Amino acid sequence: MTSGRLGDGPRLSLWQQLKRIAVTDVGALARGLQAADLEALERTLIEADFGVQASIDIVTALEEEIRRGRLKTADDVRQAVEQRLTSLLSAPGGTGALLARAAAGVTVLLFVGVNGVGKTTSVAKVAHRLSREGRRVLLGAADTYRAGAVQQLEIWASRLGVPCVSGAPGGDPAAVGFDAIEAAQSRGADTVLIDTAGRLHTQGDLMEELRKVARVIGRKAPGAPHETLLVLDGTVGQNAIQQGKLFSAAVPPTGVIVTKLEGSARGGAVVALCRELGLPIRFLGVGEGLDDLTSFEPAAYARRLLADPAAT
Repeated sequence: MTSGRLGDGPRLSLWQQLKRIAVTDVGALARGLQAADLEALERTLIEADFGVQASIDIVTALEEEIRRGRLKTADDVRQAVEQRLTSLLSAPGGTGALLARAAAGVTVLLFVGVNGVGKTTSVAKVAHRLSREGRRVLLGAADTYRAGAVQQLEIWASRLGVPCVSGAPGGDPAAVGFDAIEAAQSRGADTVLIDTAGRLHTQGDLMEELRKVARVIGRKAPGAPHETLLVLDGTVGQNAIQQGKLFSAAVPPTGVIVTKLEGSARGGAVVALCRELGLPIRFLGVGEGLDDLTSFEPAAYARRLLADPAAT
């Protein structure tokens, strides 16, 4: 039975699992995929965190290509899967590290996301990247409800050698954003990165406060926020998608940073996020260091998903 071909343990790469289902012998592609094979393909992708809709999309496209006789070898199948993955990962609005910049004045980047996703660390990583590109960066610690978050950002700012504006514990986060932009204007900084509280996305009053932050900084700097970067944990599957949808209803993101993709984290969640949120992935967080932030490239990521683990 098809399910028996899935039992070789976790050492099999995603491609090895898909190949064992779709290409059982030299005549498998000519005969076409059976219902059990299609179900097994979908199950394999879902178990790798691709999500139901993206998994169905990939399998449907693969089935159609096989039915039309366009796929004759295992390499053909792999290329077809890789192309479909690349398409799903190429959300409207562009990808990669090319962040918006204000036509004049201070550029403001707003970072949002729940507690524990690595948001504050992502702020520091992006600040480090922009500083190396020659930008004059200033950080705004607008997570005023957690003293630890403010301290963490201040420590990062000290390591980076950039200024950081913070407010009193429990103070108004919007006021911190306003003050950060004002400080940047007076100190000659050209880019402000604002860290916000890791709000529980189920609490409407806190989401309204996030809207207030966006409104206030928009009044202080025309067009701000020029980027709203949603930080999501790539290991939590459907929870990340739900978080993304709810944050999008509060302050529409312009891009996503997916964190915690180092080690054993399954990368299929990135496909699910692209498919469900329709937002461009800007960066991937692959570690805790300042340099552990990679620009997202759909084709390269598709190849990574199908690669032998020993080669990645």
